[in-house]
Amino acid sequence: MQKVEFMERGNHTVTEFILLGFTTDPAMQLVLFVFFLGVYSATLLGNTTLIVLICNDSRLHTPMYFFIGNLSFLDLFYSSVYVPKILLTCISEDKSISFAGCLSQFFFSAGLAYSECYLLASMAYDRYVAICKPLLYAQVMSRRLCICLVLYCYTGGFVNSTILTSNTFTLDFCASNVINDFFCDVPPLVKLACNVNDIYQSVLYFLLASNVMTPIVLILASYLFIIAAILRIRSTQGRLKAFSTCSSHLISVILYFGSFLYIYSRPSSSYSLERDKMISPLYTVLFPMLNPMIYSLRNKDVKEALRKLFKLAQPEA
Repeated sequence: MQKVEFMERGNHTVTEFILLGFTTDPAMQLVLFVFFLGVYSATLLGNTTLIVLICNDSRLHTPMYFFIGNLSFLDLFYSSVYVPKILLTCISEDKSISFAGCLSQFFFSAGLAYSECYLLASMAYDRYVAICKPLLYAQVMSRRLCICLVLYCYTGGFVNSTILTSNTFTLDFCASNVINDFFCDVPPLVKLACNVNDIYQSVLYFLLASNVMTPIVLILASYLFIIAAILRIRSTQGRLKAFSTCSSHLISVILYFGSFLYIYSRPSSSYSLERDKMISPLYTVLFPMLNPMIYSLRNKDVKEALRKLFKLAQPEA
């Protein structure tokens, strides 16, 4: 059985954490292993395929698909931060993760999550320009602007992740080293800390406002202008066509930010780890698998690019 270490504040240094995961039942752990392996395989296949299609097909060399390609890139690595460790804990008796491993997982997961928040806001701006200023779209959404926006997304995400990680891992974990979750995250680590003060809470709310609420406000503002522009279109068919270009992005925004806010917008005193660890797989594991489907199933250009790729892959008779 996995040894659990207890630490006294000021006397011992935390060297590892124990991830409890979802269950200790061997049969259920095997079921979860098969489930997460299937989801992860679909995530790798879906996002990699979408990236290859966007890179190879000239018809997809547009600002919208440039952002979608970067979203797939983020989702690909975002799920890779979590799932390999989940799979390992499902089939191994060793549930430990080193302090450095926990810190690294925390840093990359926060950086990728914040970057995706900014990227979804950039995609909303792209849709705003496409619908509200169609004649200026090519000029406004230049390649240089698109690259700058994506670089800002990554830079902003990982700068803020550095702030969060440095503040979290300088806390004193004095109660236990057992994390009641399947990965290193803010709520379970805060539960283990004995010196969570108002300054740390202020840092959390600042990061929530700058990395989550600000993108949400920008997205809402973009869609207010988009809705106003769509309502000015006289034909019903024109309205539906304009709205269809935003539907995939809206689904991603609602799913991602909805679960994100549910987990992180509450004060630490109201964290329920048993409940939260049932919700967190939605945005950490399932959404990275769903995004390629959301952006491709109803997209004629992606379907055509996929048919073209399969045609090239078939050997000549």
